[in-house]
Amino acid sequence: MTYRVMTVCTGNICRSPMAEIVLRQALDAAGLHDVVVDSSGVSDEERGNPVDRRARRVLAAHGYPVGDGHRAHQVTADEVASRDLLLPMTAHHARALRRLAAAPDGTAGPEIRMFRSFDPDAPRVGDGHSEHLLDVDDPWYGGMEDFEACLAEIEAAVPGVVEHVRHELEKRSSAPA
Repeated sequence: MTYRVMTVCTGNICRSPMAEIVLRQALDAAGLHDVVVDSSGVSDEERGNPVDRRARRVLAAHGYPVGDGHRAHQVTADEVASRDLLLPMTAHHARALRRLAAAPDGTAGPEIRMFRSFDPDAPRVGDGHSEHLLDVDDPWYGGMEDFEACLAEIEAAVPGVVEHVRHELEKRSSAPA
């Protein structure tokens, strides 16, 4: 059974497509071929636009595909409901996803977990600390160094995401039919 992961940011032209590309490559390298990764934004302000040119440049400089064919779009409630794991880049994105995922009948929706929560060196959230501690800053307003920093935060979290997905797939395969 296919496991579906979506990375989510604001406009779907920087952080979430970068995370989608890096995560897809890592999952493939780990032999987890039954995983589909895509991305979206919580707003439609960039609808139809390609990956930001600076993000493309940073991805290429680090040996990743650059997202040819990507077109930004706004996440829908149907998309949220059809994913197993949603990875928001900020606490704001997480709140938007949780609103979309809220089932009127109270049934559990998809897992929504901050992307950087998978980075072992990221701050720990709990005991009243805000999820904002795990925000991946938006590089769009900065220069190339901001895109480099964004990619570094994504790369630091990706191994943890891969292990989480591996664990979830193992649980599925061992579950009684």
